[in-house]
Amino acid sequence: MCEHTDAGHAASPMRVRLASATPSRWRDATVEQVTAGGWIALALLDGGRVWAWHHAALALQPGAPVALHADYDVLATGDARVSVLRAPEVG
Repeated sequence: MCEHTDAGHAASPMRVRLASATPSRWRDATVEQVTAGGWIALALLDGGRVWAWHHAALALQPGAPVALHADYDVLATGDARVSVLRAPEVG
């Protein structure tokens, strides 16, 4: 397990609690693409696309269902919760 709690590393217990306490801010998505560099393209079910980065390989496959917290940048996949670094929106 990663000892760092910066964006893109382990999700701190406080970040996970805050995300859990605000369930309306989770955005359902599916994985579109995963790069060798740790970037994950997420297709949001309510429209749009988000790129997120995690330092470790998360073993996600295209089509996998995930959820991304809109405020705390926590990615949920199954029972796992990890912090991600969200790419800035271009636009």
